[in-house]
Amino acid sequence: MTPTFVHPYIPNTAPDVKQAMLDAVGAESVEDFYIDVPEELRLRRALDLPEPLPAEHDLARHVRGILAKNRSTEERLSFLGAGTYNHHVPAVVDEVIRRSEFLTAYAGEPYEDHGRFQALFEYQSLMAELLAMDVVNVPTYDGYQATATGLAMAGRLTGRRRVLALSDVLPEKLSKVHDYIRTDLDIEQLAPAGGTADLAALQHRLDDEVAAVWIETPSATGAVETRLAEIAEAAHAVGAVVVVGTDPIGYGVLTPPALQGADIVTGDIQSLGLHQWFGGAHAGFIAVHDDPRFVMEMPSRLFGLEATDVPGEYGFGDVAYERTSFAQREDGKEWVGTAAALWGIAAGVYLSLMGPTGMAELGELLLARTRYAQQRLAAIPGIELGDDALHLREFTLTFSDMRAADVVTALRGQGIEPGVVVDEQTLLVCVTDTTSATDIDRLAHALAAALGTPGATADITKESK
Repeated sequence: MTPTFVHPYIPNTAPDVKQAMLDAVGAESVEDFYIDVPEELRLRRALDLPEPLPAEHDLARHVRGILAKNRSTEERLSFLGAGTYNHHVPAVVDEVIRRSEFLTAYAGEPYEDHGRFQALFEYQSLMAELLAMDVVNVPTYDGYQATATGLAMAGRLTGRRRVLALSDVLPEKLSKVHDYIRTDLDIEQLAPAGGTADLAALQHRLDDEVAAVWIETPSATGAVETRLAEIAEAAHAVGAVVVVGTDPIGYGVLTPPALQGADIVTGDIQSLGLHQWFGGAHAGFIAVHDDPRFVMEMPSRLFGLEATDVPGEYGFGDVAYERTSFAQREDGKEWVGTAAALWGIAAGVYLSLMGPTGMAELGELLLARTRYAQQRLAAIPGIELGDDALHLREFTLTFSDMRAADVVTALRGQGIEPGVVVDEQTLLVCVTDTTSATDIDRLAHALAAALGTPGATADITKESK
């Protein structure tokens, strides 16, 4: 690339424009801006990049070729979960969030707001009802950050450092949470017993140095914690805060953690009206009771309802703004940057469409489909369930005579993504409302064939009926 090359996409690459900018700041060359960089850190050669594609049609063709390598879950039968889920998204959800007043509103300040504050207030209200909590924040970046913030809040509230993690946690989530809180908190993992928390181990490790007891329900393997009330009672007895990481999709039928003693409930809203989109549209929520001690430790924004100067008129805006890093800047308790607010609006639309009855029916369907899949697949010789806990949406299979990775390779050849490999013998399988009984039957037959027991599927089908 010659010095006179003018890039069609990068601005200010024309030589005369560069010189005008250098003259304006009193610099002789671009090198003046890097004079403080030590010589041993300077590359002093061109980057090893492919030849440029200056023609737009060549670039478009190149990018289309890359994208064509992707395969979406609409093209393949997918049993993939592990944090990003293929739930049905009603068409009206996409229609609403594509409206320009929502899609283009970065911060939605009062002088430019076109209903965004109200839409997010409605989202918070719907989430609070679903979670049986009083206060829910404007969405954070993702559920991983939300749980990390919930634990950080517990540390500030108690002045303690120790966190006891009782559940299986997704490795990626555990890594991000650890990175977020490691300067202030130490995480000690207690191995689950039968898929859920080991209460005996918890009692042994609880003391007045524990800041938080952290439970994931459903866990990374889809196990639902059924003894949360006992855990909360034990934690509260030593002054610890109970922080729950969860997915709200099942609380049309499951008892919300807030009604079982949880102090802070966190999680991700991807399952509430958001697509997978090659990694997911993710956004985190933090929910607390109407307790000023907890509310004032929430670093993220809250939108509330307030009367205006006009009788009978109401407006929507920030609540307790002074507690945020937006107001306190470097003196804030915890920094919060860009919110995933658009996804909160999507989840709000989804919840308003579903209503209590719809969420209850969805929860019942997910529990039934999960159990059906467990029974169908565990009946195949050479396959066992990872545990006997109650599961929602996900569960693990253990293979006795075949590697999990080999199972995945065999079924991909048939257009099936059977799950996520956990270890050499274990596969994490996920079913959602978009997974039919016929889909599960197809997976069962494909697994039986891959394991060399195709004749077993006749017995499986007979038993399932």
